[in-house]
Amino acid sequence: MSKPSPDDLDLQGRCDCGAISLEARGQVVSMFLCSCENCQRTSGGGHSSVALFRTDAVRVVGATKSYARPAKSGATFIRHFCPECGTTVLAHSSRAPALRIVPVGVFAGENTWFKPNQLIFSRTHQTWDLIADHLPWHETYRRDDRA
Repeated sequence: MSKPSPDDLDLQGRCDCGAISLEARGQVVSMFLCSCENCQRTSGGGHSSVALFRTDAVRVVGATKSYARPAKSGATFIRHFCPECGTTVLAHSSRAPALRIVPVGVFAGENTWFKPNQLIFSRTHQTWDLIADHLPWHETYRRDDRA
């Protein structure tokens, strides 16, 4: 049997009230910060901290409620959240059906692995939201991002 890669994660997360749990296993496709206006609204801050996983690497236990909205890119963006406490536990875009967007806060206490490599949607970044100086900033999506 081969030894798992240090990048292979086995994570357990949950919403604020515990009604929804989420498991994520395997390698993260990408880790980034997003300053789009929708992320600002849903996070209550200047950006969201998210990790992309392959769809088959993520499992949600419990009944979520979802909200679909059209994105400026023409895609449909869907957030899944706990109907009891409102915590977003998962999202996905029609631009990238093979990926799931997971807010790293769902893994609070177990998210030291998170190392963002960029800020997307910097065009709507708020100056009061301090972002690490070493991260590249992209006005919209980086060309090779699929979410």
